[in-house]
Amino acid sequence: MRSSATRLLVVAFALTLSAWLRAQVTEQDLRAGYKDATRWVTFSGDYTGQRHSPLTQITPDNVSRLAVQWIFQGNPQGRLPASPLIYDGVIYMTGPNDSAWAIDARTGRQIWRYQRTLPNVVLCCGSINRGFAMLGDRLFKATLDAHILALSMKTGAILWDTPMADYRQGYSATVAPIVVKDKVILGTAGGEYGARGFIDAYDAATGRRAWRFNVVPGPGEPGFESWKGRDSKAWEHGGGPIWVPGSYDPETNLVYWGTGNPSPNYDGSNREGDNLYTASLVALDADTGKLRWHYQFTPHDTHDWDSAHVPVLADLTIGGQPRKVVAMANRNGFFYVLDRVTGALISAKPYIQTTWAKEIGKDGRPIVLPDSEPSEQGTRVCPDQVGGTNGNVPSMDAARGLFFVTVREICGVYYSWKLDFTPAQNFRAGQVRRDPDHDPDTYTALRAIDAATGARRWEFKYPSSTWAGTMSTASGLVFAGNDQGNIMAFDARTGKNLWWFETGGAINATNTYLLDGRQYVLVPAGSNLVAFALPQASR
Repeated sequence: MRSSATRLLVVAFALTLSAWLRAQVTEQDLRAGYKDATRWVTFSGDYTGQRHSPLTQITPDNVSRLAVQWIFQGNPQGRLPASPLIYDGVIYMTGPNDSAWAIDARTGRQIWRYQRTLPNVVLCCGSINRGFAMLGDRLFKATLDAHILALSMKTGAILWDTPMADYRQGYSATVAPIVVKDKVILGTAGGEYGARGFIDAYDAATGRRAWRFNVVPGPGEPGFESWKGRDSKAWEHGGGPIWVPGSYDPETNLVYWGTGNPSPNYDGSNREGDNLYTASLVALDADTGKLRWHYQFTPHDTHDWDSAHVPVLADLTIGGQPRKVVAMANRNGFFYVLDRVTGALISAKPYIQTTWAKEIGKDGRPIVLPDSEPSEQGTRVCPDQVGGTNGNVPSMDAARGLFFVTVREICGVYYSWKLDFTPAQNFRAGQVRRDPDHDPDTYTALRAIDAATGARRWEFKYPSSTWAGTMSTASGLVFAGNDQGNIMAFDARTGKNLWWFETGGAINATNTYLLDGRQYVLVPAGSNLVAFALPQASR
């Protein structure tokens, strides 16, 4: 005879299966975002990029009682940097080497698994994938060989498969798409091999390409004049990769996306000019892909400072006036607040030690300091090429006016040399090394920034480096972690560390959901997915 606990698990799985078979993600679901707290329907939870959940069951007073509920063991070949999606009791997660799963959100039980067979691809920065997007009964996923796929939510079967670019030319794709209306929007990587970056939109029903925005403009396109120098074809292999998802504002119908560095990374002599639209934030019409405005954080970047950051949209009061803003802690060490309707600069303040620029001028351009360019003999610059933050997803508690981000206080010695372009070959033209004799006090930290002023409110120093992002909640918590495997919770007002748990694997992008009246915290840790909740009696 089955035990009561076994019968309850069977019933719970049957409920999940029934909801799952009926699942149809609508455009209204995507716009609603967190309004249904049982769901996490986009990479950032909603279109704003804030990663700020309205859930309040787990609080600063009871977070210390969080306990593991289940552990799902993923692909042991690599870590899980993806942000899982949750819809009607099912978790959808991608993993390394183009693997993916559907998982019961109550029990951690696998429902289906997908694994792509890959050709030999050249990759920068790991065989990772940052997650799914969803619409209807479909999931959408980029692949390491630069395709975009539609998978069945029910079975994981491929419904369509569209190539975006030729992986044999150095292209790849690791970004999580976003879905806007009936379009799946994403971009490609490959800048370290000179691949010319772009952002594409595809019809969710057919996989047919709807529009393309070239990060590096070609002849006749606005911005082409910013590519000059001894290489007349520098624009053809000018880089501009896309690493992390964008955000969307339904009111303006704009998608906001950070773009990558120009190529070659460290030698700019053959690409004189600002090198638009690399190292920038671009605001594109969601229907047509037309550029409405752009802001370039690092003109003529020679330090590999991609804008590898999710744009965070918020409504803030600044200088006594309500403003619709987009905020980004940039890899170059400055925290920017822009008007998200016009792209006008509102403020830009350093949030880490920076030695390459004195400040950001009133015209929005950095006032560059002398002796900060890479050289054959080496030039010490702060920050190093990994930047003040890099792919570590931030969060924002707009009610408290706080922006939470993982920061790195680390400098580097930049070297450069001449290098001719060869397709699908390394096209960095330099390297960066640490200088421990001059930088003994480097560290990584969780930092809270006043979103309106750029001032530091508090920080928590980690004992080791981390690629983890952050997530905040309406109850006044911030979740973050480090590469030692510690998932941690902090008081959003003070930065006090309230709870930690050693998971055994490096922490990535945390999220949360409500199921059967119970709040779960979902943590990709190493190659595992760990679900936490309060004990039943503690709620």
